[in-house]
Amino acid sequence: MADISKIEFDDKGLVPAVAQEATTGEVLMVAYMNREALEKTLESGRAHYFSRSRQKLWMKGETSGNIQKVRSVRYDCDCDTVLLKVDQTGPACHTNARTCFFNRMDNGRGGGKEPAGPDIIARLYQVILDRKKEDASPEKSYVASLYEKGTNKIAQKIHEESAEFINAAKKEGKDEVVSELCDLWFHTLIMLGRDDIAIGEVFAEFERRFGTSGIEEKESRKKKSGKKE
Repeated sequence: MADISKIEFDDKGLVPAVAQEATTGEVLMVAYMNREALEKTLESGRAHYFSRSRQKLWMKGETSGNIQKVRSVRYDCDCDTVLLKVDQTGPACHTNARTCFFNRMDNGRGGGKEPAGPDIIARLYQVILDRKKEDASPEKSYVASLYEKGTNKIAQKIHEESAEFINAAKKEGKDEVVSELCDLWFHTLIMLGRDDIAIGEVFAEFERRFGTSGIEEKESRKKKSGKKE
């Protein structure tokens, strides 16, 4: 059991707990933990909280199935707030929204539309997987039409989009490059979705390679495959 003696619980024996999507960094919800909830979370690897209204311990997803698999548990510099990095199953909010933080009070006065972050990739990928699982009509869904046509068609589209991206990169102006890169990424995500490869696996591989030079990475692949120059 991890040492939780450093955590500063308030006079009611509670500490705020922020749940954040491990893959995208998206803030999902804020709840409270007592000592038992924190211990249960650390022991089980599933997020447990304490309900102030019901005065009882509860596990996230125990009735809805929208569990939170805990990747890591951290606490802040004052030791009075806990941060959970989790894999969220389904929506995090009781309203069925992905995150509890969907209300905005500044109406864009604080700088207009928020810039898109890396979570847009995970959100897009989830839509692709949903199209596949829902068995959407190929006549109404482009994604479904590619899955119906199979791997060779998806590979063909990736090949075409790769060529278009390269051609765009040879010209002046960034707009076309950005547009073609989005097309390329979109179709590679469709290929990932063919085998239900979690987007987190891709991010994990980037993390593994981070800090390693391209030359070292290439050499390590040669050793694994037994290839020689």
